[in-house]
Amino acid sequence: MKGIFFAIMALLVVSCKENTKPQPTAQEIVDKSIEVSGGIKYTDHDTSFEFRDKKYVSQISEGKKILKRISVLDSVTITDIKTNSTFQRFMSDSLLSLPDSISNRYANSVNSVHYFARLPYGLNDKAVNKELLGEEIINGTKYYKVKVTFDQAGGGDDFDDTYVYWFNKETFKPDYLAYSFHVDGGGQRFREAYNERYVNGIRFVDYNNYKPKKKGTEILKIGQLFGKDELELLSKIELSAIEVIR
Repeated sequence: MKGIFFAIMALLVVSCKENTKPQPTAQEIVDKSIEVSGGIKYTDHDTSFEFRDKKYVSQISEGKKILKRISVLDSVTITDIKTNSTFQRFMSDSLLSLPDSISNRYANSVNSVHYFARLPYGLNDKAVNKELLGEEIINGTKYYKVKVTFDQAGGGDDFDDTYVYWFNKETFKPDYLAYSFHVDGGGQRFREAYNERYVNGIRFVDYNNYKPKKKGTEILKIGQLFGKDELELLSKIELSAIEVIR
């Protein structure tokens, strides 16, 4: 009887230790997510893909990130090139002179597409602030819910936007994300990842892109609205012709 008693007590102690296991921090969650999604390959592999009839190229040159967007209009090749500090637009081989307002708009557009395609890697940029909001269940699956905001310095023109990411507790992959924005009257978007594939060790996904059916939605509650079918599908974000080259 004593043996059974001590065996039960041992099981209870182990169970208590498992139940009191400390919750990971937002930083630890993001680090793990980047690790399982591509890790170091994000920093030493060039990538390219096509999105809505344009080609996007991400390169690392002498430790610096170079983002490109290449499109063809009436047999003329337009190449946008963004670095950390500059933006240039070439029409064929000719560099165009653009007003700062136009350059900023084009640069933000190029950066946005690359940002979403390379998630979760960008979540460790210097201007990013991460806060673990707890756990949330979406469609029966448990997620870590992480809020992301940006410093004004280095956070881009949309530094005051708020993002929310849902990281699967088992895989640490970001299955869902949402964000609020202020341009064009403002609003919220919710993205559902699907069609996951790994190309030379880097994870890529497509997204179903939703918006709330009612205005005035609180961004932190939008995950529950998705589970209640209170979002409407706006578009699909689909990447094709993906290449990853060392």
